[in-house]
Amino acid sequence: MADRDEASEPEALDESELAVEGALRPGSLDEFVGQHKVRGQLQLLLQAARIQQRPSDHILLSGPPGLGKTTLAMIVAHESERPLRLSSGPAIQHAGDLAALLSSLTPGEVLFIDEVHRMARSAEEMLYLAMEDFRIDIMVGKGAGATSIPLDLAPFTLVGATTRAGLLPNPLRDRFGFTAHLEYYEVAELEQVVERSAAMLGIRLPAAGRAEIARRSRGTPRIANRLLRRVRDYSVVHGGDLDVATVSAALDLYDVDEIGLDRLDRAVLEALVRRFRGGPVGLNTLAVTAGEEPETIESVVEPYLVRIGFMGRTPRGRIAMPEAYAHLGVPHPDGALRFDDL
Repeated sequence: MADRDEASEPEALDESELAVEGALRPGSLDEFVGQHKVRGQLQLLLQAARIQQRPSDHILLSGPPGLGKTTLAMIVAHESERPLRLSSGPAIQHAGDLAALLSSLTPGEVLFIDEVHRMARSAEEMLYLAMEDFRIDIMVGKGAGATSIPLDLAPFTLVGATTRAGLLPNPLRDRFGFTAHLEYYEVAELEQVVERSAAMLGIRLPAAGRAEIARRSRGTPRIANRLLRRVRDYSVVHGGDLDVATVSAALDLYDVDEIGLDRLDRAVLEALVRRFRGGPVGLNTLAVTAGEEPETIESVVEPYLVRIGFMGRTPRGRIAMPEAYAHLGVPHPDGALRFDDL
């Protein structure tokens, strides 16, 4: 019996972690912290659709990971009082995959496609007609005897999310009635996120502790909630109040420094500053040196380092800015390249 309990424990932990993630998501636009302009625009869009008793226009949400795109899609469905269907671009690799998904939608249903820019090209082309006319053409047969059969779809609302809006083809992007770009959060907004999450998790966290977590969260609510849970774990194991010293000790243990840089961020900066003497250096070379995939460096690490002024992107490659040298405690070389030199 003991063996069975031990074997089932990881699964129980996974379910608990998923439950926590879901519980921390705001359920309405009023509960959603930050992104004030986008929230106001969405509120108007959804209210107009509700008054006119029609599905909302298709919505495209772009921005870095962890800023709330999936949460906003769930809120759109909730406030529209419509069911939500979840999918992702990598899962739609054939036109038939998309046809099966679209044909099963109920009237007014909200379809959320995460990483919509990663759909197969054939599926994208089918989606054009579906978004515009709520119809798709099914090809039956092959070669000269192939026949196109039109299939009408129930009216639906597509909510697409992407971290790389520039990769979306123009015909697809133009079919979204509303496009919003989510920005990184300010520290004060992240403090509100941490305060709300701490209350929901039953954690007594003073204002100074909330500010410390917010300051190290890279402008991203998902990271703020994750760090809050790690701080909670540290407190459970080591005991004591969640004061600034405890919060700092917990985050230091998880390699999150005072401005939110983690191990990978520092590995990239160390390679750029020490190995390549400030650059310029190509993305692939930098990724190999840091031991990570180029896509991860480009989509996860670079946006934050560029935003805080530690890295520059130039036609010749990535360069380290003076602030990066100062943070690493490395003297800035007199001959280091600057934007003006490139």
